[in-house]
Amino acid sequence: MATIEECRAALDRLAENLAGASGELRVAATPDRSLSCHVTDLDVTFVGHLREGHIREVRTLPGAPEARAEIGLEMTGDDLVALVDGELNFARAWASGRVRLKASLRDVLRLRAIL
Repeated sequence: MATIEECRAALDRLAENLAGASGELRVAATPDRSLSCHVTDLDVTFVGHLREGHIREVRTLPGAPEARAEIGLEMTGDDLVALVDGELNFARAWASGRVRLKASLRDVLRLRAIL
C-alpha cells in the first residue's frame, strides 16, 4: 500500500510533467480548475488548483473532500502512483471503477490526455 508521502510524490511528479508539457498535452493542462484527489485506502484528500499547466497550492486533508472540486478523483494510493508512473491506463481504470472521476465531459477528455 502506498504511503501518504508516496502519493504526494506522485502528485509532485504529475505537476512536473504538466509543467514540462508541450503541444496538445500543454493545452489539456492549461484550464483553471479546482482539483481534489481522495486516496481511499489512506482516507486522505489532496486538494489544489490546476492553473497554467501547474498543480498549485496542494494541501493534504484528512478524510473525503468537504467541498466538490471541479475535477475530483478518487482511487487507492497504489493506483495513483501507477497512473502517474504510466503503469495503469487511465481510461481502463476509469471504465473498470478503479478510478472514480467527477468532472465535466470536457475536463474528463483533458484529464485523459494528461494521465
